[in-house]
Amino acid sequence: MTHDGRKVALVTGATSGIGLASARLLAERDHRVFICSRNADSVVRTVKELQDEGFEAAGAPADVRSKDDVKQLVQAVVEHFGTIDVLVNNVGRSGGGVTADITDELWYDVIETNLNSVFLMTREVLTTGGMRAKQRGRIINIASTAGKQGVVLGAPYSASKHGVVGFTKALGNELAPTGITVNAVCPGYVETPMAQRVRQGYAAEYATSEDAILEKFQSKIPLGRYSTPDEVAGLVGYLASDTAGSITSQALNVCGGLGNF
Repeated sequence: MTHDGRKVALVTGATSGIGLASARLLAERDHRVFICSRNADSVVRTVKELQDEGFEAAGAPADVRSKDDVKQLVQAVVEHFGTIDVLVNNVGRSGGGVTADITDELWYDVIETNLNSVFLMTREVLTTGGMRAKQRGRIINIASTAGKQGVVLGAPYSASKHGVVGFTKALGNELAPTGITVNAVCPGYVETPMAQRVRQGYAAEYATSEDAILEKFQSKIPLGRYSTPDEVAGLVGYLASDTAGSITSQALNVCGGLGNF
């Protein structure tokens, strides 16, 4: 275990998309980075990729819906790197459809994955992860513009992300006296593997092509294009920095102007 004064960041769901871009940026900014994902092979591959780029990285497979997995994950980080300075709750899944036809399983899994996991991870990092004892740290939750407005055929997703925004604001105010900040980053349309799955779902629902859905989505975005994972990670990196010390309880959009509140 090394204690060289460098900060330790834990990023969940960090083998692709926004999670990977955030882990890489934090590593570039001299954080020791610990990543997780449900797929053990992806974790090994991504850790090796980061190490090959010269970063100090480690990881472990974990299902953040599971209290036991979350406990083991945070213990692993502490054993490997020391107490946690930055938590990026990035794990998320899409999910929706015609609300009257949504199954219990889908609804519960979206809430488990997108909302309950944020609570479980945060609680564990504050306690076992040592953040509360240190009285400093950054908790950054990846929410969505869908956490501020309703998305047609996306009720479970919207509900879960509204929950993340509410949790962020409540916890940010609660922890403010300690100096620990809590913020949500709200991406709009971002080009990731998940975005592609979402377009497939809408194309099936509306009996049209994925290209037509892409065009429809782009036309809704004032900038006329999807954001990139690196652009979202840029805000994560800023919120993790010392300069962002007075920003807390906020839900900030990275969305090309899609959401303007």
